[in-house]
Amino acid sequence: MRCIPTRPPARLVRRAIRIPPVQVTDAVLLAAAGLLAGGVNAVAGGGSLILFPALVASGYGTLAANVTNSVALWPGYVGGVLGFRAELAGQRGRVLALSGTAMLGAAGGCVLLLATPASAFDAVVPFLVLAASLLLAVQPRVATLVGPPSADHRANAKVLYPAVGLAAVYGGYFGGALGVILLGVLALTVHDTLRRLNGLKATLSLVVATVTVVIFGLFGPVDWVAVAIIAPASLAGGFLGAKIARRLNDQVLRRAVVVFGVVVAVLLFVRAW
Repeated sequence: MRCIPTRPPARLVRRAIRIPPVQVTDAVLLAAAGLLAGGVNAVAGGGSLILFPALVASGYGTLAANVTNSVALWPGYVGGVLGFRAELAGQRGRVLALSGTAMLGAAGGCVLLLATPASAFDAVVPFLVLAASLLLAVQPRVATLVGPPSADHRANAKVLYPAVGLAAVYGGYFGGALGVILLGVLALTVHDTLRRLNGLKATLSLVVATVTVVIFGLFGPVDWVAVAIIAPASLAGGFLGAKIARRLNDQVLRRAVVVFGVVVAVLLFVRAW
């Protein structure tokens, strides 16, 4: 007698991808992590490295934690962009020009995550974050040696667009410290204040996050209960973080992002190895 294959019960699928029921203590932990992650993303970038471990600590498998993390932090990027409205004035052309590249890169990163093993890419991630942090740290000295970047970002398109595209691939794949990478690239290729570039960074991060929400929402093992807990907290954190970042002068903001980026790189290196 022939066996007819049947779809596995939902509880077995849930167990296979390790999406546990959310307990009260886990809900408090995830909400607090979402608030902090939203704020860190607005100031510097790297909020995923706060929320992702919180999800894993709550019992989620790494794939479920990664995709849930990406979807849940989307409102935080919205809050960050709203908080940077003043800094974004006059940057519509930059945003429109770079958003297409960011969308394509993010889609490629999402496909990589869902279709390939993470080990090879994870091994490179710490070095990417560290390199971006060091680029941001030495950017003023580089600018004095080679001159400041052109006021028109199109003059640096050969570097700017591929770099933003690769950063977006990383953002779609994992995204931890994506803001650090984007800010390092923008500071070396776009002539403007660091605060205004931070607003541009926040907008491009939102574009990347939007792509991940659509793709992971359709094809990834997202825990929507956790998203409902984290999303409002990340929205508030993103808005408050942008307000804090706007009050920092360029030198203080640069140091804060560089220090945070180096710490993140070390943590990622330990996690990968």
